[in-house]
Amino acid sequence: MLTTGQKAPEFTLFSSDKKEVSLADFKGKNVVILFFPMAFTSVCTAELCEMRDNISVYSSLNAEILGISVDSPFTLAKFREEQNLPFPLLSDFNKEVSQAYDTYYETFVMNLKGVSKRSAFVVDKDGNIQYAEVLESAGDVPNFQAVQETLKGM
Repeated sequence: MLTTGQKAPEFTLFSSDKKEVSLADFKGKNVVILFFPMAFTSVCTAELCEMRDNISVYSSLNAEILGISVDSPFTLAKFREEQNLPFPLLSDFNKEVSQAYDTYYETFVMNLKGVSKRSAFVVDKDGNIQYAEVLESAGDVPNFQAVQETLKGM
């Protein structure tokens, strides 16, 4: 499991806008990375809408938000549009980034193989992990207060 102080694994994924997005693109900024199991599910929708509704808080803390799931870029584009999400959603369709961040279900509900666990990581301007929370239950949401406190302390 990744822990505080470790270098965040680098990645490049396609966004819901069908553009490549890399963690390195955010060098010099704080980044909140949210892995979520599946677009259009109730808890994932609530989680990402919580971030949308508090985007000014994260902006004031100089933090960018990235949502990552194993959904296709096309599914994520529709989900982002319907929920009016003001941050990129990235497709980890090949499941490599979820595995690199150790936030991965081998088998999820309905016997679906290879789904991201719900988790939150705060990565600082230098690419180091300052907060890591990986949830075993997909029904739980990250501790957004702890994420914000971590950002305030950076």
